[in-house]
Amino acid sequence: MSALFEPYSLRSVSFKNRVWLAPMCQYSSEQGMPNDWHLVHLGARATGGFGLIMTEAAAVVPEGRISPQDAGIWNDEQAAGWKRIADFVHSQDARFGIQLAHAGRKASTYRPWSPSRGSVPPAEGGWPTVGPSTLAFDGFGAPTRMSTADIALTVQNFAAAAERADAAGADVIEVHGAHGYLVHQFLSPLSNDRDDEYGGAFANRIRFLVEIIEAVRSVWPDGKPLFVRLSATDWLENGWDVEQSTKLAGVLKDLGVDLVDVSSGGNAKASIPTEAGYQVPFAEQIRAGAGIPTGAVGLISEPKHAEEILSRGEADVVLLARAGLRDPSWPLRAAYELGVSNQDASWPDQHIRGSWDQAPASR
Repeated sequence: MSALFEPYSLRSVSFKNRVWLAPMCQYSSEQGMPNDWHLVHLGARATGGFGLIMTEAAAVVPEGRISPQDAGIWNDEQAAGWKRIADFVHSQDARFGIQLAHAGRKASTYRPWSPSRGSVPPAEGGWPTVGPSTLAFDGFGAPTRMSTADIALTVQNFAAAAERADAAGADVIEVHGAHGYLVHQFLSPLSNDRDDEYGGAFANRIRFLVEIIEAVRSVWPDGKPLFVRLSATDWLENGWDVEQSTKLAGVLKDLGVDLVDVSSGGNAKASIPTEAGYQVPFAEQIRAGAGIPTGAVGLISEPKHAEEILSRGEADVVLLARAGLRDPSWPLRAAYELGVSNQDASWPDQHIRGSWDQAPASR
């Protein structure tokens, strides 16, 4: 059995393999509701063999959406919409995860294929944004600085969203603390110039996330894993870096976080030396330094490469994004290339005739 297809367990949840679908925004919702697009998009990857299917960023409040077309989990109707998808994912022997998010100063933006860029004005369905400071992201409108009361309410919004995720049948939730969104904005000195208990020193800048994790863990079932996605570094001098990420990961472990999903960047424009697996060293460093399981992401597209990451102990799981968009059955192809049997790869009965090792006469 390859490392990629070894079962994996966290708390009371077992995953059939270690190749998981990363959260990817689809910008295809109305009023935050998951719909048929999300069912087909996520369902296809469940039939394609991914062990965990993660939703896109689901906003915990309407103003936390990245774009007006983003999905949410701020009401029970949305939770019911996610449950329909969770039920199908579970029917394919895969686990279902919901990413809880708030975009902060990067909210109310146009979706990627829009001809417009920057902040969406209220006349076009946009809204005023908030952040730890009034510092704006490059090309976006300036946010309103959050008061301590705003912060406390947002913490409770994350906890309420976690309760809805449980009702929706999620096996896992992930707090989005990466890519320059609200939690990351508090973590990084480049976006947080506060001089109160939520700014300045490391312990103050991580306080918002610590409070979110404490509130979420208090309502999220003990048997279900809790993940956090972090940007390991801003890739900029005097910004957030992997040493701070490793220190934070140790704190999160003590608070009941089970895995850190390690990405990077997104909080400010930077020159990032992208190549296959360019973020894997961050996952390895955080895993070793904090003693917490990590997920590796970032231009991982070849099965042999994914296998090597796990075999070398650089991470505990790999999460695919663009490779999973290109090939919904990436895990099934990987199994064939790595010599894993169709049975161990969990081919759906309906698709087995299409497996690579079927003789032409049997097709």
